[in-house]
Amino acid sequence: MKTNAALTQLAAEAAGCERCPLYKDATQTVFGEGPASASIMMVGEQPGDQEDRTGHPFVGPAGQILDRALGEAGLARETIYVTNVLKHFKHEMRGKRRLHKRPNQDEIKKCRWWLDKEIAIVQLKLIVALGVTAAQALTGRKLTLTRERGKTLDLWDGQQGMLTVHPSSILRMPDESARHEAFAGLVADLARVSEIAG
Repeated sequence: MKTNAALTQLAAEAAGCERCPLYKDATQTVFGEGPASASIMMVGEQPGDQEDRTGHPFVGPAGQILDRALGEAGLARETIYVTNVLKHFKHEMRGKRRLHKRPNQDEIKKCRWWLDKEIAIVQLKLIVALGVTAAQALTGRKLTLTRERGKTLDLWDGQQGMLTVHPSSILRMPDESARHEAFAGLVADLARVSEIAG
């Protein structure tokens, strides 16, 4: 039976994950959150600094952008399951700051095991890949954001998916005008998600 209890049990198992070396430098496992009845799952690349410290996904600056965009698209975060491909924060130290470091294919492959189990429990209509790394992990093939963004994707396990930008990319835009435009694009993509998932 697909229940929140199954997700709670899976999160407890993931808390002790040592499938790849990333656990050694992370504060803790950051597992997905949301109801098992969610029709939409949002999948990012990996937790960031604040997520690693709190143990919750999408609570930092990128998470705040995602929450705003969901609200403007008419979606309630509490009805959506949010997670990442990687469950540990991969980073490098720069002075006292911990900066995001892109995961390699082996790390993605080993952590994908947990994501597969989340997908099997949550009653999904649509999986939204936030960024290309997540989309490639979900499809098993190379994708480009400009070509695939906003289109319905067939994921490797038969699930229906869609690709949009990762909210953190909006934070890296060079100026306020570019950030505004990119945010509007994310809201438009999420409005389409709302239509598809019904």
